[in-house]
Amino acid sequence: MSYTVFALKWRPKNFEEIIGQNHIVATLRNAILKNRLAHAYLFAGPRGVGKTSTARILAKALNCKEGPTAHPCLKCSSCNEIASGRSLDCIEIDGASNRGIDEIRVLRENVKFSPVGGKFKIYIIDEVHMLTQEAFNALLKTLEEPPEFVKFIFATTTPHKVIPTILSRCQRFDFRRIPALEISAQLERIASSEKVAVEKDVLFAIAKASDGSLRDAESVLDQLISFSKGKISLKDVVSVLGLVDQESLFEITDRIIQKDALGALNLLNALVDNGKDIQVFSSSLIEHFRNLMIAKVSRGDVKLIDLPEESCQELLRQSESFTLEEIFSAFNILVNAQEMAKRLDSMRISLEINLARLAYNQRSAASAASGASQKQPLTSPKSAPAKEVPASVKTEDSIQPISLDTIKDSWQRLIDNLAAVKISVATYLSEGEPLKVLKNVLTIAFPKNYSLHKESLEKKDNRVIIEKGIFDLFHTDLKVNFILSQESRVKEDSENNSFIRSALDMFQGRVIKEE
Repeated sequence: MSYTVFALKWRPKNFEEIIGQNHIVATLRNAILKNRLAHAYLFAGPRGVGKTSTARILAKALNCKEGPTAHPCLKCSSCNEIASGRSLDCIEIDGASNRGIDEIRVLRENVKFSPVGGKFKIYIIDEVHMLTQEAFNALLKTLEEPPEFVKFIFATTTPHKVIPTILSRCQRFDFRRIPALEISAQLERIASSEKVAVEKDVLFAIAKASDGSLRDAESVLDQLISFSKGKISLKDVVSVLGLVDQESLFEITDRIIQKDALGALNLLNALVDNGKDIQVFSSSLIEHFRNLMIAKVSRGDVKLIDLPEESCQELLRQSESFTLEEIFSAFNILVNAQEMAKRLDSMRISLEINLARLAYNQRSAASAASGASQKQPLTSPKSAPAKEVPASVKTEDSIQPISLDTIKDSWQRLIDNLAAVKISVATYLSEGEPLKVLKNVLTIAFPKNYSLHKESLEKKDNRVIIEKGIFDLFHTDLKVNFILSQESRVKEDSENNSFIRSALDMFQGRVIKEE
C-alpha cells in the first residue's frame, strides 16, 4: 500500500476533528439543525487552516444517508465517495485552472440537472478569487437564484479579490490562524498515534514556524520523521527549518542585560558560522523584544505571548531587568538595524553595530546616572547651570530652571540640531524667536504674516521634535507655545537665508529670480 502523508492521513473527517475553528463549526452545525442552510458559502482565510476540509465535511453532512445531519456517518456510499473525491453530487473545481468563462458556462448548463444519489448537488470551488471578471459575471445569475437542490461553497485565501456582487450573494466565514498551542497539541496526538518519539519543545517550534497553518506543521513533522534516525530533537528542527532556537534569543538578551557587547557579538558570530539566516535571526530578536514588552505588561500571560509556560517564565525574568522605555528603545534600534541593512547591503554589519549599541546603551545609562555631577554633558550650552541631570532621568526634581537669555544665546544651535532631525521644522522655527519663559512654557513669537510656520509647528509630531531638541540641549523639560506678534516682517533676501545660502554653496549656484 502506498504511503499517505500526514496532511492527508490526518485530514478532519467530521466537525469534531476540525482544529481551531470553533466559531465556524458551531454556526454550520446550528444551520443544519435548524434547517437554515444558505445556497452559497464563502470560506476565507490563510492557507492550511481547514477551508477545503470544512467544505467537504459540510458536503458529507448534507448528502449523508442520514442527513442533513451535523454528525455524518462516514460509512455510507455518499460519505465515502465525497471523502475520496469521486462523488457525482459533490463537484470540486480548482479555480486557478478552470478560471475562464467557458468553464463557468459548462457549470451553468450542468447546474439544472438533479443530483444522482444525494439530496443536494454541491459545487466546491477552491481559490475562487482566480476566476476572471467575465467568469464571475457569468456566475452571478446562477448564484443568486440557483435550483433548490444546489449549494455553492467557495474557498479563497484572498477574499478582497472576489468581486462585491459575488460576496453579497454568499454567507462569509472567516477562518483564523490556528494558535501555536493548539497546533502543538494536535502534533502531539499525531506523534503519539504514529509512535514517534519527539520532545515537546520540538512540537512547539514546528507550530511557531508554521505561522498558524496546521497543514504546514503536519508536513514539517512528516519531513522530520524521515530526517531523524531516532527521537526528534530541537536540533533537528533547527537544522531542517533554519530556525533560531529560543535559547539563543535568551542568551543574547542576557548579554545585553549584562552589558556584555563582546559576548553578544560572539553569539551572533557563532550563529552565522552555524549557517543561520541573519535576517531570520534579526526578525526573531525583534519578536523576542516584543514578547519582553508583553511579559512586562501582562506579567507573563501565556495567551498573549503564545509560548510554552517555561519560556514565559524566562521572559518574565528577563523583562524585570528592563524598563518599558528601554524595551521600546531596543525595539526601535533593532527595527532601524533592518532599515540600515538596506542601505549598507549587509544585515550582519548593521546587526553587529546595533547589538553593540544596545549593550553600550545599558552601560551608559547606568554610568551617566552615577557620574552626572562630575561631568558636564557635551551638548550643554556655556551659560547653562553647572549641575546637569542626564536625559534618561526626567523627574520634577531634575528639571533645572533656565533663563530666556540662555535660550536666546543657543537659539541658532538649537535650530542646527533640529535640522539634523527634520529640516522643515528647523526652517520654520528659524523664522520665530523666543519671547518669554514662564512656568516651564517657552513662548515663541512669529511675525503675523508667518502664520503658516506657526500652524506647521503646532502639529503634534513637530511639537514633540522641538520639545525633545530643547531637552537634549538645555536639559530642561519645557513645553512650547507659538503665537503671532503684531508686527509683520519683510521676508529676507534669499542669499541672506542660512538654508538657501548653504544650498547655493553646496551646488555653486546663484539666485536667478525671487517671487
